[in-house]
Parts: sequence; C-alpha cells; structure tokens
Amino acid sequence: MKIAEIGNIIEFKNGLQGVVEKVNENSVIVDLTYMENYRDFELEEKTVINHKNYKIIKESIHV
Repeated sequence: MKIAEIGNIIEFKNGLQGVVEKVNENSVIVDLTYMENYRDFELEEKTVINHKNYKIIKESIHV
C-alpha cells in the first residue's frame, strides 16, 4: 500500500476526490474543495481518510 503525500489527489468513497493537505500515521487530511461540485454533496471542506480507504489518482509534482 502506497501512502499519499501532501499535494496528491486521492479518490475515496464512491468517487469522491480531494487534495492531501496533511499526512498522519494512519490517515490523511483531505481538502474536498478540489471537486468543483463538492457543495452538491453537502460535505465539510476537509475530511480525514484512513490510508486503507483511498487510492492515489495523481501524484504531486515536487519542485
């Protein structure tokens, strides 16, 4: 299992996507405002996702 890094785009829970803002030991904190329609889901702007429950769909570009 590959652990996401800050800036990665991840997908979780039936297609929701977000940008990783912080990596913890067992989870990541994700900014959901990355999705243009996040308000349609009536979600908070940020959420916590366990490492087992997401997949990385786009890696961050390190400068």
